[in-house]
Formats: sequence, structure tokens, C-alpha cells
Amino acid sequence: MLCLGPILVIPRTGATTFEMSVLPLTKNFNPVLFSVIFFSITLLLTIKPTKVMDIIGKFLTPILLLSLAFLIVKGIVSPIGNLEDVNSSDLFITGVTQGYQTMDALGIGGIVALIMTSLVSKGYTDKNENISLAIKSALIACVGLTVVYGGLTFLGATASSLYDTNISQTALLINITHQLLGSTGTIMLSVVVGFACLTTSIGLTSVTGKFFEDFTNKKLKYEHIVIFICVFSAIVSNFGVDKIIQIAIPILSLIYPVTIVLVVMNIFKKIIPNDMTLKGAAYSTLLISLLNVIDSLGLSIQFVHQIPLASLGFNWILPAIIGGIVFSFIPTKSKATTTPSL
Repeated sequence: MLCLGPILVIPRTGATTFEMSVLPLTKNFNPVLFSVIFFSITLLLTIKPTKVMDIIGKFLTPILLLSLAFLIVKGIVSPIGNLEDVNSSDLFITGVTQGYQTMDALGIGGIVALIMTSLVSKGYTDKNENISLAIKSALIACVGLTVVYGGLTFLGATASSLYDTNISQTALLINITHQLLGSTGTIMLSVVVGFACLTTSIGLTSVTGKFFEDFTNKKLKYEHIVIFICVFSAIVSNFGVDKIIQIAIPILSLIYPVTIVLVVMNIFKKIIPNDMTLKGAAYSTLLISLLNVIDSLGLSIQFVHQIPLASLGFNWILPAIIGGIVFSFIPTKSKATTTPSL
């Protein structure tokens, strides 16, 4: 939750908005002043948690989706380049590890809690009805994300032969948009990124605030947590996108595979023998992830490259399965019962 909150994601929303929405339009805008403005808006829109979903759903998300739809359709109708085969064995693993930066799996629990709270506040108190509405919301989100990510992937593929692989993500998106829409595209990109980051900042600030309020049994008040997050994030956002991503890579490489294992096993929890199965899979995955991070930081650990699926970035899957099976045979602790002596 700290990664989703003030350490990584929320500051990155401010930094990304500044670099992709503000700088292309006004080169001399003060980054510190912008961070104050951005997180003041975030604070204003999250200080009352019951209003968050209404604000995002009624105003910000439609503007975001319409802007993205226009950009993607234009890129499909008038592509800037041809789709070409790229001979590289690293594409898939790069896509997986870069996908960690979205942190979708890390945030799903908090987002679901926020949605359920919003449903209850609107009068939907029946548990089954809430679950049904949450599932429908998830399906709509799934379709929307598939269209958006698929569309952006297509735009990137059409530019694969036009730019060097060392181009930054920010520069690539700006250049693609400019080629598709000219100066209008620059403004369009500013709108898309600005609203995307603002909606993310609002949602995650609210989710993180609620989580830590519940985690501390309300010893820390939601309003105080939200204020701290916004102030801290405003400071960290001035490090810039590249620096924040650089910090995030080893952290996410460590915890993301474990999160995936927990999500998958939770889906099949009814057929899992006991908690030790889950622990075995999670601890085994954590160990391999830790070794992967150490290896990526320069201390060579050849063993991790020999594990099946290592070339795809999934060398933790087999250890997770083995760990789950082995731990399943470890008996769980149970409370001892005593019979009163006669």
C-alpha cells in the first residue's frame, strides 16, 4: 500500500503530468509550483471519500476515455508506420516486467474495497447484490482496459521502425501523438495524461487513506492520512518520472510475483488444502523474486536463469507450485483442547 501510495505511484502521477501535460505546452513552468497545484486538487477531491467515485465516474473518466478513443482511432485509420517483425527474445519478458509498473494487481484489493464502500453508501446493502454489481463493474473495466492497452500497443507497434529503442517512454508517446495529430495532438496528449494521472492520484490517495485508517483501527484519521500523502507525494514527484521508475523496478520485481500468486490462489481457495499451501507458494515465489532482484543489481546468480520459464520472466512459477505442494503436507497448528480432570 505504501508503494501504491506516497512512495511510488501517487508521486509518479504528478511527475508524469508535469512532464507530458505541462512541459510540452509551457517550458518554463515551475515544477514545484505545479506539484503544489496538482496535489492540492487531489486533496480537495479525496478529503470526502464517499464523493470520490462520483467525481471520477461522472466527470474525469469520460473525458479520459473519449480522448484516448480519438487518439487510438486516428492511429488505426492513419498509422504512422508499418507493422514489422522484431527479432528479439526479450520482448515478452520486457512487456511483463514493464507491466509491473502499472501496479494493477497490487491495487485491486483497495480498489474493490473503495467500490464496495461506494455501493453501500448508495443504499446497496445486500451482500449478493453488491457482489453482482462489483463483478459487472470489473467486466466493464476489463473490456475498457483491453481496448485502451490494445490500442496503445498498436500505436507503439506502428512506430517500432521509426525510433531507436533507447527512446524514453515519455518522448515516444509525445512523438507518436504529434505525428498523428500535429500540434492538436500535443494538446490532446496533455488532456489524456492529465486526466489519467489525476484520476489515478485521486483514487489511490483515497484507497490508501482508507486502508491505513482501517489498519490502525482509526487511530489515524482518514483526513490526516490523505493530507500527509498529498504533501509527501508533492515533494517526491519533483524527483521526476525516470528516477521514480528506477526506484520502483527492484521493489516491484520483488513483490509483484508474490501478489500474482496470492491473487491466483485466492481464486481457487476452495480447493486449496490449507493455509500452509498458500504460504509455501508465496514464500517460494518471494525467495526466487529476491534472487532475481539481486541478480539484476549486478551480483550474478546463474541459478535463477536455469529455472524453467526464466526466459519469459516466470521462473518463479515452478518454485511456487513445488513450494505449495511441499507445504501442503505440513500440518497446521490447532488450538489444543483439554478435558477437565474428574
